[in-house]
Amino acid sequence: MELWASPFSLANTERPAGSDVRLTPLIGFGIQPEVCRHHGHVTTRVRDSIEPRSTIVGVADFVSPDFEVPLGLEACGFVLEPLGPEHNEQDYDAWTSSMQHIAATPGFTDGSWPREMTPDENRADLQRHADDFRNRTGFTYTVLDPASRDVIGCVYIYPLPDSDHDACALSWVRESRAQLDVPLWRAVGEWLESDWPFGSVDYAPRF
Repeated sequence: MELWASPFSLANTERPAGSDVRLTPLIGFGIQPEVCRHHGHVTTRVRDSIEPRSTIVGVADFVSPDFEVPLGLEACGFVLEPLGPEHNEQDYDAWTSSMQHIAATPGFTDGSWPREMTPDENRADLQRHADDFRNRTGFTYTVLDPASRDVIGCVYIYPLPDSDHDACALSWVRESRAQLDVPLWRAVGEWLESDWPFGSVDYAPRF
């Protein structure tokens, strides 16, 4: 799998130490609306227009019917599990306490989220993410502290139809756990490479 650089790094991109994931700089780029979103948030991304083209035709075949979607990931310092409305209170606290931090996180700097929302609006969006997961049209995971089960952040894996990539990944961590941003990015990148069926994924790099 190729993990492509996001529009936030158009210069030569180096692979971080300890990572087995390939990061490729974008060239020959154009504007492409993406469906990677958080709480209804849709960003406009710069993407490249060179080969390889995505093998994904549309959202309906984002993953094949026989693909067993991972139900979680365990790593040093955090665990992932599917996001749902049961996480609403802690999820809401995590991102509303970290709005400026998240807005400066690679992948979110050109978007309309985070923005002010009520807890009920947040719950409705978490339900939509859970519905997407159940329908296999997108996969969102909450990031939890393995001991306290407190919400640390979130990971999103959604299709990019009509693009050069099979999927888009986004992740954030709350400001009080900012030191986990790069470890989360590395763990998710390696996970996408080892356990998911995508040929290329657009995932904003960290340095």
